[in-house]
Amino acid sequence: MKEMNCCLTLACHRSMEERLVGHLLEHPEWIRGFVMHKAEGGSQKEMLPSMIEQVRGRSQRSTFQSVMNLEDALALVAHLKQQESNPEMAYWITPVIAFGRLE
Repeated sequence: MKEMNCCLTLACHRSMEERLVGHLLEHPEWIRGFVMHKAEGGSQKEMLPSMIEQVRGRSQRSTFQSVMNLEDALALVAHLKQQESNPEMAYWITPVIAFGRLE
């Protein structure tokens, strides 16, 4: 079994949520599971498509997190860059000190 040594976080506009879920579910060789959160956010590169988002200065976002193997996380990010190249989709990878189940 591969070492689960990082946490991959992906953030995207909520309009991209279902496409991103599709990519994650299509690649069980890289990602075993994830959690998803509804969020709001903004950045200098972000385009605010709706009038409400423009007035508020932030957009509806979705974030996904998965504890996984670093090599798999990098492979998944490379795949997403190729398939969903979009400056509004962000990612970051952080180290995981321990991961397990409360069994």
